[in-house]
Amino acid sequence: MHRSTTGFAAASAVRQAGLFTLIVAGLLAPWTGCTPPQSEERVVAFVNGKPITQTEFDHEWSDLPDATKARYEKEGGRQVFLKELVDHELLLQEARKQGLDQSDAIRDRVRRYKEKLLKDELLKDRMKTTVELTKEELDRYYEEHAGELLTPLKVRVAQMLLPNFPAAKDLETQVNRGGDFGKFAQRYSVDYKTKAKGGDLGPYRKGLVIPEVDEVIKTLKPGMVSAPIKTEAGYYLVQVTALDPEIIQADLAKRERLRQELLYLKRKQYFDSVIAEIKAKAVVKLADGSHPVADGLTKR
Repeated sequence: MHRSTTGFAAASAVRQAGLFTLIVAGLLAPWTGCTPPQSEERVVAFVNGKPITQTEFDHEWSDLPDATKARYEKEGGRQVFLKELVDHELLLQEARKQGLDQSDAIRDRVRRYKEKLLKDELLKDRMKTTVELTKEELDRYYEEHAGELLTPLKVRVAQMLLPNFPAAKDLETQVNRGGDFGKFAQRYSVDYKTKAKGGDLGPYRKGLVIPEVDEVIKTLKPGMVSAPIKTEAGYYLVQVTALDPEIIQADLAKRERLRQELLYLKRKQYFDSVIAEIKAKAVVKLADGSHPVADGLTKR
């Protein structure tokens, strides 16, 4: 019979608990160079004589995300985390023993990482202002991209154009009695741009239909057909239906994409203002044009 993963982790944690108890008890004390710390601070483990203090352990533990702490609790608690700290210290000591800390490549990577941390810390301090979007900004951005978005009136529109009022009134009656709007449009509509599609115009959007028809659409509920609408071209009948959930979800996804896009642009604008403020107090001079990077910069 195979042990469950949880059982294995629990058993491993018990074994490690015994090991750490021996370590903390001082069995490593006879090792040469194992000098106890001068302070009275509690030590939770010695690794080749190097102490891991309670303060160090608590600091590392407090830095863990709540979800990670919960995972440790399920797998054996802080004792498992202590084992990992010991493992990390062993790896670090072995790396130093092999002279990896003296490697020019490692030193260069450490230098670049340190520089990145310094820049991140500076920007975090300078950009304490939370960049947020107002409703007005978001609405204006949505308006600029209106062609990509549904309007609040989330319906699908179909229309047919009849030559006179009696014909339009008769078809309105037949549709209200259960007749198929699309089939009637294909057969009787004189709007030759839409009749082949049963009068289907797709999701409602601004400017989809002429103003007289547009005003009526806003008064209809999904499934309803309008009364005949008199226009210069003839009499229109319009029917609106509810949009498919997939179309609405796609529209919501587009809105979120646009929101993230605008938020990025606003954050970048603020970031650029911070850089400009710092640059205004600096002296920046590019190298001569013989350098390929400088060439690329000066030619832009």
